[in-house]
Amino acid sequence: MRWRQLLLCLLLSGVAPLHAAVPVEDWLLLPERIWTGDGDGTHTGWAVLIHDGAIAAVGPAASIQAPENTQRITLPGATLTPGLIDLHSHLFLHPYNETLWNDQVLKEPQDYRTLEAAEHARATLQAGFTSLRDLGTEGAGYADVSVKRAINEGLIPGPRLFIATRAIVATASYGPGPGGFRPDIELPGGAEEVSGIDAAARAVREQAARGADWIKLYADYRIAADGSSAPTFTAAELKAIVDTAHLSGRPVAAHASTDAGARMAVEAGVDSIEHGYGASESTFKLLKQRGVAYLPTLTAVASTAEYFDHYRPGQSEPTPRMREAEKAFRSALKLGVIIGNGSDVGVFAHGSNWREPVAMVSYGMTPAQALHATTTVAARILRQHDHIGRIAPGLRADLAAFSGDPSVQIEALRHPVFVMKDGTIYRKPETTP
Repeated sequence: MRWRQLLLCLLLSGVAPLHAAVPVEDWLLLPERIWTGDGDGTHTGWAVLIHDGAIAAVGPAASIQAPENTQRITLPGATLTPGLIDLHSHLFLHPYNETLWNDQVLKEPQDYRTLEAAEHARATLQAGFTSLRDLGTEGAGYADVSVKRAINEGLIPGPRLFIATRAIVATASYGPGPGGFRPDIELPGGAEEVSGIDAAARAVREQAARGADWIKLYADYRIAADGSSAPTFTAAELKAIVDTAHLSGRPVAAHASTDAGARMAVEAGVDSIEHGYGASESTFKLLKQRGVAYLPTLTAVASTAEYFDHYRPGQSEPTPRMREAEKAFRSALKLGVIIGNGSDVGVFAHGSNWREPVAMVSYGMTPAQALHATTTVAARILRQHDHIGRIAPGLRADLAAFSGDPSVQIEALRHPVFVMKDGTIYRKPETTP
């Protein structure tokens, strides 16, 4: 049985994980520069000492006293950063130009989708993203609980997972169907459907008991008579979901693409708004006033424009939907809303999560702001800022290094050369001794 587990791990990871060898407790990392997250600039001539999975020291290399058996890793030309964080992902999806969403949910067996999710987790970690908030299995039930467990137990490589399990939607408001299908066919759902206050509270309790770290709800969706998006839950139903989740200490993320949906979700007390494309300036002011985080998912809009609207990056004019997303993002940025990095990866290829911070810079953030959104700010949104998100003594050793300097040129995030999670190395330059 143990050999079977090892074989499965190898098949899922593509290569043997670096921690298969004798574990090393002490590492001294010597990059060309370090971006700690405390401020916007980098430090040259600095080093980071790792002991037993945690950051033991960071500062000028000459000032760090490393234990005798410490192994050194030099990273010439690279910038060491905190491990990156993506706050809106779907490990159980893959790009819609490969397979449409309906077909993934209706035709791909859950066992196969779980194996895909494991491979997606590996690709994500290899890209330097050491933490991931996965906002719904999209018809794969509670399989994210098993993927998270397999990562935590070392069976497969992957980022720290913060999961939402099935997500919660209003009855008949999400897919697949029921529109477009025979009414006598019972279809699997992409999320858990509820109607009424009692059912809404019951769904939260069930998902929490199954292992959800966050509760995800859909405040609006394409239910209007003309097929456009409109609010799906009543104010009382929204409040029941939020209050029940908060009683157990779980935060709530709300899908909201309309102004009305976003405002209703914020008024109900949610902790983050996902997408927010149609949100007005007054609604973003409400987000700022209440400290609600905004995850813009700009890359998902650009990706679906490519798949379905014939958009070609660098060649076509942005679609109306892309312009709407840009307007919302610039409005939130101007008002000082908490903006975290959330890409909706799964709509596009896992491992290319770097596209979201690049998009945020193209819409007005500085590279340093985008790095903060992807590290320090994201860690605070997760309530994990005392553990991850910065390079500081006492925090877990979740680190990544990139060729170049992403604090100046955000596109450097495309080129990871080193990845460490919890003190275990998952990627390093081949030339490193």
